[in-house]
Amino acid sequence: MRGISDTIARFAAAAARGSDSAEHMPGRLASLDGFGRNPGALKGFVHIPAGLPAGAPLVVVLHGCTQSAAGYDKASGWSELADEQGFALLYPEQQRSNNANVCFNWFEPADARRGAGEASSIRQMITAVAARHAIDPNRIFITGLSAGGAMAVTMLATYPEVFAGGAIIAGLPHGVATGMVQAFDRMRGHGLPSADRLAAAVRLGSRHSGSWPRLSIWHGSGDMTVSVANAEAIGTQWRSLHGLPESPTEIDQVDGVPYRIWRGPDGTALVEDYRVPGMGHGTPLKTQGAGALGSEAPFMLDVGISSTRHIADFWGLAMIAPQRSTEQASPQAGQGSAAALPARGDARRLFGTRIEPPVRDRPSAFITRVIEDAMRSAGLMK
Repeated sequence: MRGISDTIARFAAAAARGSDSAEHMPGRLASLDGFGRNPGALKGFVHIPAGLPAGAPLVVVLHGCTQSAAGYDKASGWSELADEQGFALLYPEQQRSNNANVCFNWFEPADARRGAGEASSIRQMITAVAARHAIDPNRIFITGLSAGGAMAVTMLATYPEVFAGGAIIAGLPHGVATGMVQAFDRMRGHGLPSADRLAAAVRLGSRHSGSWPRLSIWHGSGDMTVSVANAEAIGTQWRSLHGLPESPTEIDQVDGVPYRIWRGPDGTALVEDYRVPGMGHGTPLKTQGAGALGSEAPFMLDVGISSTRHIADFWGLAMIAPQRSTEQASPQAGQGSAAALPARGDARRLFGTRIEPPVRDRPSAFITRVIEDAMRSAGLMK
């Protein structure tokens, strides 16, 4: 794993290469002014589709380090999808005066707690946009990449009553760092808290006593900037809040990407996890072919799957028909823990999860199916 000095150097180099484009890139966003006291000294931008009706959803998007709101929007395609599906967008933007690499300060207690700093500024922006555009208060969502993903988790933890759902891309759990040195340790996957402490950190973020937002988690298996251990920790943190077991309800592949999902007793998808094979640090994109959206840029990676579209689908803002594997696991009646069918091999290897075949398939039927699948893959059987 890369050391702290190397990680800092990589961010600094990226900031130097992209400083002009990050701060002066033209885009489809309009400035958000007069939204509150702004204790975190952030900028705000919005995209409101023409003719947006009252009661529309709102998606809050937090860029990563060295990025800008306009740059992230152009590459991710969120405003294109907002025009297509009819929802509003809010882009808080970090300023270099707050952080030299324009990272959201998710690791600073003064910026990562309810009613203070950057978290409070983002909350004030949401309040202003919701009031000005008659947003549906029950359909407000938040997503972010890297430091933006970590700040998105913090917003979900400190203002859980505001959000219906979130999506974290290459981010970190809430409450795991209280300074820059700890932040870099956690980015490398070192010193992450236990499951109980992870959940406690969220519960201490507010006095919330209701249901928790749904969460979509995305991470590249080859990420050398933020260890994939953080994706596991985020999943652990939010499964605990939802009272979900360690074993997923389903494990599958979506558009060739290993995927897990945990459902509640009523079948609602509460937590999902995409692990993109071999992908480094960045947001997964699909820029060609059916369902293409956005464009490649630093930390915006064309890997053949649009996280933007799939996240919107998870939240119920867009409908897509992903290419799933032929063997799709499904929950047993009345249960939300064990998969009814074994997942494909690639998904098992990537997640490091051993899925036992159901009793009815053991041992002969299961062995036969594995052999037949291998022969079909080799072209020896149809």
